[in-house]
Amino acid sequence: MINFWTVKVIRFVTIFFVIAVIVASYFYPGGNIHDSTQLGYSFTHNFLSDLGGLESHSGESNIISSIFFNLSMLLFFFIGISFLFVPILFKENKPTFILATTGSLFFFIGSMFFAGVGFTPYDVFFDLHVYFALNSFKLMIPASLIYLIVFLRSSLGIRYISVIATFLFFVTAYVIYLNFGESPLTDKQAMIISATIQKFIALMSVATVFSLSFGFSKRINHSK
Repeated sequence: MINFWTVKVIRFVTIFFVIAVIVASYFYPGGNIHDSTQLGYSFTHNFLSDLGGLESHSGESNIISSIFFNLSMLLFFFIGISFLFVPILFKENKPTFILATTGSLFFFIGSMFFAGVGFTPYDVFFDLHVYFALNSFKLMIPASLIYLIVFLRSSLGIRYISVIATFLFFVTAYVIYLNFGESPLTDKQAMIISATIQKFIALMSVATVFSLSFGFSKRINHSK
């Protein structure tokens, strides 16, 4: 059971997300928030959320892309469930176990917010969609900070300490940028920068969680 949730589920959801985004990008009709005539999906001119809209910015139906993208986001619900099992891997030390439990609660809530992104297409529930998207990354800051401490207190290894520390640095920088950077809705250049950074952070997020599943597997094998 513990291996299923902390290893298999995490790997499946993260891999499915990458595949789903690629498929959704392929079927995206076109358009961005500043140019409805753009053909297809652009890495630098479209946000990931554009893939989840029921209608593309070009005005065409976006049903195929929205199904793949929104489903991939909804599956993050299971990532949240997975992290509720992770503290069990650190139960031999009570303070570390308590820290891991606290960190997992932040990961759980953050994952629920990621799932909320898929539940609220931007062209139907714009304000709610933005709320879920922005706060999901904010919740990753305390989650990753606490787990950095957990990894430092445990024997998980420098590789995973480096992974979570790097993620903490970049997600914190991203949240600062979101709060103080220029709005992509009013400036085209700001849109390009923001859309590009978003892809980097999204890829780093799934890569981080995917990588941690190997650390969790290591803890499981060590306890046997």
